[in-house]
Amino acid sequence: MLARSCAPGGVVLRSRYLLGSLGLATIFGVLYTSCKPSHALRSPKVIVLGVDGMDPGFVERHWEALPNLRRLRDRGSFSRLGTTTPPQSPVAWSTFITGLEPGEHGIFDFVHRDPATLQPFSSMGRTEEARFTLPLGPYVLPLSGSRVISFRRGTAFWQTLSTHGIPVTVIRMPTNYPPVEAGRAVSGMGTPDLRGTLGTFTFYTDDPEELSRSVAGGQIIKIDVQNGRALLPVEGPPNSLRRDHRLSSVNMEVDVDPTNPVARLAVGDETAILREGEWSDWITADFPLIPHLASVHGMFRVFAKQFHPRFELYVSAINIDPVSPALPVSTPPSLSRKISREAGRYYTMGIPEDTSALRQGAFTLPEFLSQTRLVFEDEHRLLRYTLQHSDGGFLFFYFSSVDQNSHMLWGKHELELLDVYRSIDECVGEVMRAEPSAELIVMSDHGFTTFDRAVHLNTWLEHRGFLAVNGQQREDMTLDAVDWSSTEAYALGLNGLYLNLTGREEHGIVKRGEQSAALLANLREQLLAFRDPDNGRQVIEAVYEPHASKDNAAIAPDLIIGYGRGYRASWQTGLGGIPSQELEDNTDAWIGDHCINPADVPGVLFTSREIREPHPRLQDVTATVLQLFGVRTASPESGHPIF
Repeated sequence: MLARSCAPGGVVLRSRYLLGSLGLATIFGVLYTSCKPSHALRSPKVIVLGVDGMDPGFVERHWEALPNLRRLRDRGSFSRLGTTTPPQSPVAWSTFITGLEPGEHGIFDFVHRDPATLQPFSSMGRTEEARFTLPLGPYVLPLSGSRVISFRRGTAFWQTLSTHGIPVTVIRMPTNYPPVEAGRAVSGMGTPDLRGTLGTFTFYTDDPEELSRSVAGGQIIKIDVQNGRALLPVEGPPNSLRRDHRLSSVNMEVDVDPTNPVARLAVGDETAILREGEWSDWITADFPLIPHLASVHGMFRVFAKQFHPRFELYVSAINIDPVSPALPVSTPPSLSRKISREAGRYYTMGIPEDTSALRQGAFTLPEFLSQTRLVFEDEHRLLRYTLQHSDGGFLFFYFSSVDQNSHMLWGKHELELLDVYRSIDECVGEVMRAEPSAELIVMSDHGFTTFDRAVHLNTWLEHRGFLAVNGQQREDMTLDAVDWSSTEAYALGLNGLYLNLTGREEHGIVKRGEQSAALLANLREQLLAFRDPDNGRQVIEAVYEPHASKDNAAIAPDLIIGYGRGYRASWQTGLGGIPSQELEDNTDAWIGDHCINPADVPGVLFTSREIREPHPRLQDVTATVLQLFGVRTASPESGHPIF
């Protein structure tokens, strides 16, 4: 449910994504309960720069290379910032947005599960299709709008500011999709690509040893290049107007020069000339839903990896085009179009850095860094545009580059990561020069550490008798293979552990009360005693209970696992996997992480004035912003001002 400042309500879409050019509905509309704003309070200018994943220890090692952050520290304060339990971005930013603990706002992990089916889903929201439709041959025409639902509960603090007449601008706030209807906003983490995923790249190759296949975060497509020419299918969104929901697609024609490392690309009326090693600008395309009647607009970028002797071409995820958005990426809806026409198109996908392409071998590390630089250049242009068009009041701006680069660089590529930090430092200096009298806060949601060993938590549970399987082959085994009549606990998500409770899980066997309390105590004791047989280290440092509210109790995990430094839940555990080993070395390109014990990965807090709170937390920053505008915190559970 998407909470409003007065009353909750879903966001209702009347979208060309569903209706194309049929004329059966107009552009997005938002139905919500409104409040009359009170008289405007005193309105200083407050700017918060959110830098996902900025680590205090890394900053302290490199003060000399970060002169603007150092100057902000000397002018005001620098401190570690307490993160959430668990220290995951959707969880932490939701706490900053609402001032509430996870047990109250209801976001506990990147991945939640349906307690009835145990199927995993994104914690940040979902799109519901139209309830009323009209069948017509192979097509199904919607007669009502689709809905994009946010699962976060609570009121966004800038809604409160807006109801008090304070201008607010919120750019790329994580978990603000669809964007809250208050002031001006551009959506952030949680915004899908046009296919409805969190990012699906495509890599085309004529390598004779390669096969067409799906990989995590993308797809590899084997092609034939004949006489220097190839016709590449670029897959767009599922066709919601067809009964079978087959993927829509357009063709990209590629003509390769027979001798020079250059090619001509054509999609519809758009063309691009690329040399090997070059990136295209945004290429727009109309993906047909009903031929000649309905289509959905998207955009993508192409990287020419190689033309000779092999053909290798990368196509990014299909982004929502902010000029003609098929899903809600800004409020008001006209804002994304205005920004794009005046400052250029930008990545709209919530997590635009393509770590999957590096993990799957489609990128080398330098190629990945070139792609993340494009993302940062988009962010930098958005920042400059926002500063030039700010109405005063409150401004939030988010940077993703430190976090996503840290995942791939941490501990092994210090200088490359420092370059990313330097770029953020330059932006901080730009803001300080543009708004010298503004109250400035620079913060991060968490820090970072190494990811050395992967923990298969379901396998650990199985080996200790808490989880039973049906004796199937171990390869790719998931919770589908579990014998629920003999299973007391299971893991899903990056930090969550669940009891198989009666009345909640479909085949629950653990009774609430004394039985569940005893089981939780037993699990806690054994989890804290878990040692790595290879080195004797403690795998799990802390075990927490989420203390979920009644509204969030069904979705919340029963225990949150605080892994020790260097350890993290395996990718398989995140989706309910049960491999044969309990622990294994992390050989993935994803070498840094933060989904561990929150005490080990605090964020950073820089302020332009001295703070008095010795141990500030994320929700304290929320309370501070409200205080700066003379607004009291919404509830006793909210944070405390730090000034």
